[in-house]
Amino acid sequence: MENILEVQGIHTYIGQYHILQGVNVQVPKGSITVLLGRNGAGKTTTLKSIIGLTPPREGRVIYDGNEVQAMRSFDIANMGIGFVPEHRAIFRDLTVEENLKIAERGRGDYLRKKEFIFNLFPDLQRLITLPGTSLSGGQQQMLAIARALVADNKLLLIDEPSEGLAPVIIENMMSAIRELSKESTIVLVEQNFLVASKLAEYYIILEEGRSVQSGKMKDLARDKAAIHHFLGAA
Repeated sequence: MENILEVQGIHTYIGQYHILQGVNVQVPKGSITVLLGRNGAGKTTTLKSIIGLTPPREGRVIYDGNEVQAMRSFDIANMGIGFVPEHRAIFRDLTVEENLKIAERGRGDYLRKKEFIFNLFPDLQRLITLPGTSLSGGQQQMLAIARALVADNKLLLIDEPSEGLAPVIIENMMSAIRELSKESTIVLVEQNFLVASKLAEYYIILEEGRSVQSGKMKDLARDKAAIHHFLGAA
């Protein structure tokens, strides 16, 4: 299967700290792939290295056949990569609609996508005139993902979509992500292994800044020893 994204041996520093020490990622086009690992393993830094927010000092990031590791983050995004950060980062004083409009890359993006977005997240249409401060945590997460859909993105990087959400909201979020995967390739960081195992087709495990195991999620789900060793899950 053709890969839309390949990360080859990247090393990334934050200040003096050597965070990523040889990470390899392959993401098949049209898949949902999840980055797994304990806290501090380097999962979020890997996403930020792909999008150029923490550029790697060594290694290659190849997106859609193009090397992007030396490019500026907004130029990488303009090639068709959407990023949903861990803490949502919505504009809390702007309305739902203003948050969506500000995500346009080209004139008319929002109008073209609004029907798709509101079919995916009906709550946002109901709350369209309310400011971000009025939204619940789950609604803010929906808005954060919806903003990444306004422009045409072939690849979505989503960091911890289920974090802090109630179980019923997590189920809704999972349904939305499955629907999104029909339109875009998705790379997730997800701490909840049950959520990850239900969503993802492929996985990469990171440990202490290195990729240590990868493959099909259905195989990992049967490997209780690996789950316990790398993730601490039962």
